[in-house]
Amino acid sequence: MKAGGNAARSSDWPVDLFEPVSALPDHSRLWVAFSGGLDSVLLLHVVAACHPDVTALHINHQLQNNHEQTEQFCRDTCAQLSVPLVVHRVDVGVTVTGGLEEAARRARYQVFKRQLGENDLLLMAHHGDDQAETVLFRLLRGSGVHGLAGMPRTRAIGLGRLFRPWLDISRERLAEVAGAAGLSWAEDPSNENPIFDRNYLRHAIVPGLKSRWPGLLKRVAYSARACRESEQLNQRLAEFQWQVCGDAGRLKLEPFRALAELEQRNLVRWWIRHQGWQAPALSDWGQALADMLAAGADREPEIRGDGFSLRRYREHLYLVPNESAPAHPVDLLPDHILKWGRWQLQLRAERPGHTSSIPPPQIRISTRQGGERVRFAEGEHSRALKTWLQERGVPPWERAALPLVYRQGPGGSELIAIGDLWCSDQYSGSAPAAGWRLIVERDCD
Repeated sequence: MKAGGNAARSSDWPVDLFEPVSALPDHSRLWVAFSGGLDSVLLLHVVAACHPDVTALHINHQLQNNHEQTEQFCRDTCAQLSVPLVVHRVDVGVTVTGGLEEAARRARYQVFKRQLGENDLLLMAHHGDDQAETVLFRLLRGSGVHGLAGMPRTRAIGLGRLFRPWLDISRERLAEVAGAAGLSWAEDPSNENPIFDRNYLRHAIVPGLKSRWPGLLKRVAYSARACRESEQLNQRLAEFQWQVCGDAGRLKLEPFRALAELEQRNLVRWWIRHQGWQAPALSDWGQALADMLAAGADREPEIRGDGFSLRRYREHLYLVPNESAPAHPVDLLPDHILKWGRWQLQLRAERPGHTSSIPPPQIRISTRQGGERVRFAEGEHSRALKTWLQERGVPPWERAALPLVYRQGPGGSELIAIGDLWCSDQYSGSAPAAGWRLIVERDCD
């Protein structure tokens, strides 16, 4: 591999490639996702010809034997173009549905999300063939209109946005321009391996479809646009219906039951995606929701997804992340933020610098073990914690994960806080009597 030459003038590039990158959405900082392959090399050259402030971003997945050579090629290319380069090496663990390809994609997009600042713009070199392969791949997986809409031209990612300026241009056209310009690029040997589904489509299926239907890319792009418009209408409908059915992050069952079955499925899938998850690929969503709604009041039905569960409790549906609290009790140290599942806790001096005569209390955090009792005020009888949580309508899965805060003393331990639901006035209020303030918050607070 050898690095390409210096950036050409903007006038040296064909209009069909240059125009989509010459006028970009407003942004604070411009990035190009730079893998070192043909498409991203050509994109970086064209962008650098009209945007001198661009920065390249290379993600090294460390999966191929030549990954170090590819990274060095990217460094050499950027040096010759006088383009700054940021490199991230990631460890790809195949722990998600979709195998190695999906794991690498998730790792890559996590870096993009962390790297982009507010209003930054990340350009990606996806083209018309990529779009066609994506739509066909999702069709074969049984995707609905959300998946068949293909890759969006632009979408939010972290604090910034990604933008695909060449979705209407074919791979053949990009190869033609890169070859005529004498560019060099790094080859990824995995791109030829038919064991990967997308490679199989690219090499064994799409060429035959193009031969039979020369206008394949335009036809697929048209269908993807139609699906995208349908999906946008579905989302608008779900947003309106959420205003009626939504309740503090939950879904109220009474108005939800009044919706048609199709509207119920659409609302739940929108809700799942809106929270950042993928809707489970169920063979019969309608039946799954009907079973959940019809289950007895003493049952705890759920639909499991990748990283979460959809659960019902009393007259609400909940989306519950797959998280677990620490297995053993943990001491809470003064002025130290303790992460506990979705909660964070802190013990802070009420008057910093004036607490030398008030030593910090010994505080320990644990989960429910069974049989706990709580006294809410001096002189009151204690109450069973289990009964109190039931009366407040706290779902069972939250009861099991709630951080219980105990003050340790010579006479034993005293429960002084129950998650973010209650805290003793000795450690809360405008002037905590203990001289120390206990702060318990959920991550979403």
